[in-house]
Amino acid sequence: MEKALIIKDLVAGYNNKIILKKISFDVPKGMITAIVGGSGSGKSTILKHLIGLLKPLSGEIITKGYDLTKLDEKDLNKYRKSMGVLFQGSALLNSLTIEENVALPIREHSKLNESTIKIMVKMKLDLVGLSGFGNFYPSQLSGGMKKRAGIARAMALDPELIFFDEPQAGLDPITASGLDFLIMKLRDLFKMTVVVVTHELHSLFTIADKIIHLDKGELIFDGTKEEFKRSENPKIVNFINRIPEEENYCPEDYFNILTAE
Repeated sequence: MEKALIIKDLVAGYNNKIILKKISFDVPKGMITAIVGGSGSGKSTILKHLIGLLKPLSGEIITKGYDLTKLDEKDLNKYRKSMGVLFQGSALLNSLTIEENVALPIREHSKLNESTIKIMVKMKLDLVGLSGFGNFYPSQLSGGMKKRAGIARAMALDPELIFFDEPQAGLDPITASGLDFLIMKLRDLFKMTVVVVTHELHSLFTIADKIIHLDKGELIFDGTKEEFKRSENPKIVNFINRIPEEENYCPEDYFNILTAE
């Protein structure tokens, strides 16, 4: 199976604190890879390295035969043009309409004329179900519509690779489910490689072709969602069943505190 990204022995950290401890895995081309784990496990840190925002302390991130960690800013910018990112808060510019937000990367990184840009923007908005909302501003949209607008902007330059950071965060279950199906639609229609950082179990088991589970900066699982569900690793069992791992956690004591007079 062809690999879109190969991560080898990645070590990363901030202020002399190690966050990722020799992480190695690959991202299959044309599939959805989900990165999961508890708070502080290193999910956001690894995402920032995969999109070239941070340099690791050591290790490699290989794509198309070159190592991202060795690229200068000019070549990193070329790489970034081949990918799209949906940030957790959508990161839309409030002073621009949705149409202008989606057009922005096209105007910045291409020499296309305005009539062609307008056609491309309309196509992207149609793709995510926002036809007719191009003249709206972000403040006029619901949370789910903002996410879809963010996806349209991430798709603006027809990327080969797209990253989602907690795409279902802050959404109701119905809206989140609709977003899941949109992500799968992008994979199927465009044979796109998708990397999703998430903590939503329903979404995870709906969209993921492959799951990477991090725990305190270490890789504890790399496989399919069927294998993930069958895992006997206590940390994964606790994660799936939403069982806290704190040594001193006692549900009975917590209940007594809540019901105490």
